[in-house]
Amino acid sequence: MPLRHLAAGLALLCAGLGTTPAADAQTAGTTPTAGTTQDPGTIIHAGRLLAVPGAGVAEERSILIRNGRIVAIEDGYTTGGGDWRGARIVDLTDHFVLPGLIDAHVHITGELGPRQKLDRVEMSDARTAMRAWAYADRTLAAGFTTIRDVGANAEAVFALRDAIAAGEVTGPRILSAGSTISATGGHGDVHGYRDDILHLMEDTSSCDGADDCRRAVRRQIKRGSDLIKITATGGVLSETAAGTGQQMFDDEMTAVVETAHSLGRKVAAHAHDAAGIKAALRAGVDSIEHGTFVDDEAIALFKETGAYLVPTVLAGVTVSEMAQAPGSFMAPPVAEKAIRVGPALMKMLARAHEAGVRIAFGTDTGVSPHGQNARELVLMVEAGIPAEAVLRSATVEAATLLGLDATVGTIEPGKAADIVAVAGDPLSDMTAMRSVAFVMRDGRVHRR
Repeated sequence: MPLRHLAAGLALLCAGLGTTPAADAQTAGTTPTAGTTQDPGTIIHAGRLLAVPGAGVAEERSILIRNGRIVAIEDGYTTGGGDWRGARIVDLTDHFVLPGLIDAHVHITGELGPRQKLDRVEMSDARTAMRAWAYADRTLAAGFTTIRDVGANAEAVFALRDAIAAGEVTGPRILSAGSTISATGGHGDVHGYRDDILHLMEDTSSCDGADDCRRAVRRQIKRGSDLIKITATGGVLSETAAGTGQQMFDDEMTAVVETAHSLGRKVAAHAHDAAGIKAALRAGVDSIEHGTFVDDEAIALFKETGAYLVPTVLAGVTVSEMAQAPGSFMAPPVAEKAIRVGPALMKMLARAHEAGVRIAFGTDTGVSPHGQNARELVLMVEAGIPAEAVLRSATVEAATLLGLDATVGTIEPGKAADIVAVAGDPLSDMTAMRSVAFVMRDGRVHRR
């Protein structure tokens, strides 16, 4: 089935089955009339409320929600009255309540494993999108109400993004880069297949030279990209012994950034080695993904430009564990890079935080299993970042990076009702975030 019809097909599937992958989780507390003028409203009774991470915790608050938006926050536990008579009450008096989490670096259409290479040639775009829907649902259930996908099968991820936005299937709000802009033969291009297969899998997003990179950016935006992702340096998982040094030339990155910004899109740059990080920052990218081998000059450039670091420590830990496992499926060049890069990410994060670099939460999930995104929160605390700053990176800071700070990232009147809750206290034990008890997105309960 052509992917342009996938959203409609998914909607028909939902209508025919009367369910979604999260149907069981949605049977209680769902807001079927949210988004309509008939919505009687929902009132959440929050025992402890971190409405704006970084601004402290409040006790015993009521969050008033109508038509998918936060209307007010009141002291104590109100039961409604007046216009709120008949509102649904959600009892979270024994829970810690905070804004829906945001993961600024995921790959929602796949998951690293021994079948990944075969899946790329055996699975249709439609099948890829259906599997991505399951991954998205799992991500939402883990408390991540917004994600930024930074490299995926473009047809599949755009169809999923649009179907979720239309309310036809469940999942987090998605911003998507679609295909990655990469140098031909570099990280982000296709490797490891016969030449005639490689020819069939070529994408319009690889480029050579500044003019060609401008074309690639314009083509991706025409296809529907919300942002542009480039691979400034080599990467761990590309099957080539090219290392992790700079691969895109300075003029190519400058051309990408100028073109993307002229068309209203931000640019995220995958970068490991210091030279590539600095070249991308000088070109004007909005975020550096990974940033493994930053040096003092790179840190100074971060602070000068105001660019965000999206550290993805979880990806480093995951690939290092996989590379050292008995009978690892990783090719030797990949395993060597994984063992070298993985441990370095944790050290880099501690250094960047201490230096005052702006940090937005991102996991590179798809390298790690979908639904385990919150493990990154725990690793960030282990790196020495205070718990409330970690939660702020996954809410306020990530929302600002994505350009969605007027809509999500805090629990404040006028914003989308993206709210999660846990039974424990993440400020004293961040592992509590790995067991989310309640998830609301746009006023609809998806996990309770």
